[in-house]
Amino acid sequence: MDLTAHERSFLTSAHQRYGDANVAALDWMLDRPPLQGVFPNTKLNPLTLQDYTSTDGVRGPHYVYGWIAGRALEALSTFAGEFDGTDPERAARLDRAGQRLYREVARLFESHAHGCFCYDRNGQPLCVGTDGSICAQLNRDDLFTYADAFFAKGLLAAAARHDRIQVPRFVRYLYDVVAAIDHGRFQIDERVPLSRAETVAQPDDYGPRMILLGAAPLLQSLGLDAHADFAGDVIRHVMHHHLDARSGLLRLAPGVDVANPGHQIEFVGFAMAWLSGRSQKPDPALIDRLTTMLIRAFAAGFDGVGIATQVSVSTGQPLTPLRPWWPLPETIRAAALIFRETGNRKVLDIWQQADRAFFAHYWRTSPPIAYQTLTEQGPVDAVPSTPDLDPCYHTGLSLLAAQKAAMVLLRG
Repeated sequence: MDLTAHERSFLTSAHQRYGDANVAALDWMLDRPPLQGVFPNTKLNPLTLQDYTSTDGVRGPHYVYGWIAGRALEALSTFAGEFDGTDPERAARLDRAGQRLYREVARLFESHAHGCFCYDRNGQPLCVGTDGSICAQLNRDDLFTYADAFFAKGLLAAAARHDRIQVPRFVRYLYDVVAAIDHGRFQIDERVPLSRAETVAQPDDYGPRMILLGAAPLLQSLGLDAHADFAGDVIRHVMHHHLDARSGLLRLAPGVDVANPGHQIEFVGFAMAWLSGRSQKPDPALIDRLTTMLIRAFAAGFDGVGIATQVSVSTGQPLTPLRPWWPLPETIRAAALIFRETGNRKVLDIWQQADRAFFAHYWRTSPPIAYQTLTEQGPVDAVPSTPDLDPCYHTGLSLLAAQKAAMVLLRG
């Protein structure tokens, strides 16, 4: 691809910026005393920069979130591999933290046969309601959840690095989660008691399939390509059942008027990562459709500062004032992978817009974390999904993929 001087300048600066941001964030996370001596401690208020304490209830250090533990395990293992040849000392630090966390996450999995959204200080699963209520979380019906998806990915990444004999076991766990989605045994809302009745009543949201799609490029990176072929079925299912032909947006569930542009962009990024990692040349028609999905989602959600969490499929208007941080790094990843594959300048423009917005409005260099959510009035105290900050997963892994794409492009 023939790059202009301006394009080469952007790619060079982006490559450096992403690497610097990731190193700073990883070091910050490693420098903080781990929770219970094991779990990465990202319990920090992104507005005040004060550590959460026991007076902060479910935000505090007595509560561990399975989502964060699984994501951190995947990030620590992935980055340790990236630094092996260039920075062995940092790789060793990441490995020490990753091995400790792996042992504990594997123990929690052994104890309950599942990942769980939240645990108390004794490792017992909790149901933490959106109103702050707390009760024991029981899983009598052998249901699977997002926590299982993040546990499976994290355990697989860590076992591939530290405990190879366990890799087949965690591949099976991952496939159990995929099967649960296909057979109605996956519960989306983990803030209510787990039950078959809940899975029957819940909407057919594509979110679980989107998250599991992200396991396909992970499997490829671990040399387990043959186990990643489920990704094709996931892509076909989501496009067939959720894609609105007129707007180019994915409906959260068939028939509903709500789209989540960030989830659509994340889906595109995972799909592109899987397609790029296959030995077969990607289908140009599918790449074109994914490119259009990125362009439409970004146009619908981006307002110059951030990306709205929900928009109307029929009108394209935002349905919420909240613009969380994570869709921007996900946009950077998706756009970088598509531009590397196609050279589409419209996609490069999206990459540049997302890059500017993220580093101008969200990223705080001291400490190296992001404001979690913005509105038109500025940062607000609204942390998506869990109270803990991102353990170099959404931001770190997205920027890493874009950094590597930039290097490929610069080398020609």
